[in-house]
Amino acid sequence: MKTKGKSARARVALSPGAMVRVTRELQEMTQAELSATSGLSQPTISSLESGRLTLGADRAEKFARALKVHPAVLLWPNWEVGTKNHVA
Repeated sequence: MKTKGKSARARVALSPGAMVRVTRELQEMTQAELSATSGLSQPTISSLESGRLTLGADRAEKFARALKVHPAVLLWPNWEVGTKNHVA
């Protein structure tokens, strides 16, 4: 969408579980493949991606290694450099 010569950016806030799903899908991995590479069960991945389970640092590290991303990408998907992000 353009407005007066400027383009508008749509932003979507993602949960950590949604970020795991998006990252996994971008790498064309199934939940079963992520399970095999991360050592976490497929039901755990499903529960996390659907929001029934929280990510946590230990799981983030395992997923990050399997997905070849930094754990912070998964833990804080909405972080913006240069803004004041506060923990409530």
